[in-house]
Amino acid sequence: MRYYGVILFFIHLIGFGQTTMVDNKELHVVEIAFSGEASLSKISELLEANAELHSIDFINWEVFPYRPEVKFRIAHHANQIWLKLYVQEENVLAQRTETNSATHRDSCVEFFLDPIGDGNYYNFEFNCIGVTHLAYGPDRNERKFVDPTIIEETVRIESSLGSKAFEERKGGHEWEMTVVIPAEVLTHNQGITLKDLRAKANFYKCADDTSKPHYLSWNPVGTDSPDFHQPSFFGSLIFD
Repeated sequence: MRYYGVILFFIHLIGFGQTTMVDNKELHVVEIAFSGEASLSKISELLEANAELHSIDFINWEVFPYRPEVKFRIAHHANQIWLKLYVQEENVLAQRTETNSATHRDSCVEFFLDPIGDGNYYNFEFNCIGVTHLAYGPDRNERKFVDPTIIEETVRIESSLGSKAFEERKGGHEWEMTVVIPAEVLTHNQGITLKDLRAKANFYKCADDTSKPHYLSWNPVGTDSPDFHQPSFFGSLIFD
């Protein structure tokens, strides 16, 4: 396996009033070799064949106990991050259609990346039809949006739910999404090279406006209420 050991440390969760063991996860991002321009369907196949499956399954806040099944694969190729996400949830919602809109209120998967470990991070937030919200900064209050034109011209996304908005659908749903994130969309880190990079990151699943709101993470978040904008609780990504 290319999933490496877990470093354990203790934090005090104020909301629960007890000391809890938390994982500081470390994930190796494999490099995938491929000649030529890969379509999104081909990238999906390559991820399936070469990248391990990881779970976004940590319930950080007991007042939101619903846990959909959420998994992902991640790799890199030609200075691009490749992601494939898999979701099984009771309800899906896709109302937002504009880049940099409030996609977290829909059925949403998120990837927060601090490329150089300095506390400044990008929050990639993809609703289930592939609409992207992307900003940069040190916390939730000091965000700078990445130009929507740059996002739309560089980030490639394909969702099994298509690309058209819809109201909440109940009754149980499965969906997948393939995402390509070129390094050039990291506009505050011009010229960055992914190979051999040691970064900090977290992966999330949320759906604020659905009948079953939830807030799951890959690496645990030790706050007393839902807040994904916590770079101090990011795990580690090591790009091979």
